[in-house]
Amino acid sequence: MKATIERSTLLRCLSHVQSIVERRNTIPILSNVLIEASAGGSLRIMATDLDLQVVESLGAVTVEAAGAITVSAHLLYDIARKLPEGSQVSLDAADNRLIVKAGRSRFQLPTLPRDDFPMIAEGELPTSFEIPAATLAQLIDRTRFAISTEETRYYLNGIFFHVTDEELKAAATDGHRLARFTIARPDGAQGMPDVIVPRKCVGELRKLLEEALDTNVLVDLSASKIRFTLGGENGVVLTSKLIDGTFPDYTRVIPTGNDKLLKVDPKSFFQGVDRVATIATEKTRAVKMALDQDRVTLSVTSPDNGTAAEEVPADYNSEGFEIGFNANYLKDILGQIEGDTVELHLADAAAPTLIRQDEKSPALYVLMPMRV
Repeated sequence: MKATIERSTLLRCLSHVQSIVERRNTIPILSNVLIEASAGGSLRIMATDLDLQVVESLGAVTVEAAGAITVSAHLLYDIARKLPEGSQVSLDAADNRLIVKAGRSRFQLPTLPRDDFPMIAEGELPTSFEIPAATLAQLIDRTRFAISTEETRYYLNGIFFHVTDEELKAAATDGHRLARFTIARPDGAQGMPDVIVPRKCVGELRKLLEEALDTNVLVDLSASKIRFTLGGENGVVLTSKLIDGTFPDYTRVIPTGNDKLLKVDPKSFFQGVDRVATIATEKTRAVKMALDQDRVTLSVTSPDNGTAAEEVPADYNSEGFEIGFNANYLKDILGQIEGDTVELHLADAAAPTLIRQDEKSPALYVLMPMRV
């Protein structure tokens, strides 16, 4: 294999694929990327961790000899990063070595044969639909902070996608909070199986979307695999296994009878929570909210660091009471609200609270209280 490529093109592609490669691998070839040069003048670069695989096609390449080789992903990425801007990079594979040349620099890297490189067998992907990249990015941003990190409850380690008659819904929960985002059901998504997309796939997809926000993403899936295609011909294809488990019926925890409505400016509320939580320790992450007619008093009491309190103006017309929340969870949700008001629908100090921008908002959050 022998090919020449623009450094910036190579670097951008390697930045996408190398982040999938785990730093520590028991199987040596999983530390490598597969580079395939074809006679038509295109280059494909691929990486996998056996659960997730990314393939990117690059145009504007001169290929002198077609072929394929695998080489250390992080090493090649670090080299490309340090090469001078605007340089042409020559990749020449021979005798179990990849020779990388740019300007006056020359590197010889050990390689492994392409035949040993594992591929994810996709099988049939019967459901297929397109979704604007910006919508998909928003859907991820509004839910992924609530994904559980507990490995024992593996079925919560991702975003749950499911369709109803007219809508596609994405939900994530860790048992303490729930985030759900709803969009109109895309054409082709009817009859789609319920799927849980793993956290690592969600993170990698979100990074790729950042560079393609004005395009559409093609989504193909079955009950066990999902594939995202960004950017058409010279684009990126991300394929992932899905989490094999059953997501709990989260609709049961969405409160419907919470009759106390608190309206507040999300930015000043966020800043107030953030300020009083400064003195909170790991043991006392709770912030207490005392609700009165036209204000919320936020307070934190820490045995080590003293006390803090702040009043935030609010619109509230029910009887006053006190409720406690995990300050970080509350901030995570408030950080997702873009408007000038946020609604908190409360029942009592022990019941889950429903949080949303308004009744038309596609995003909905549920937060469990803490005893304070």
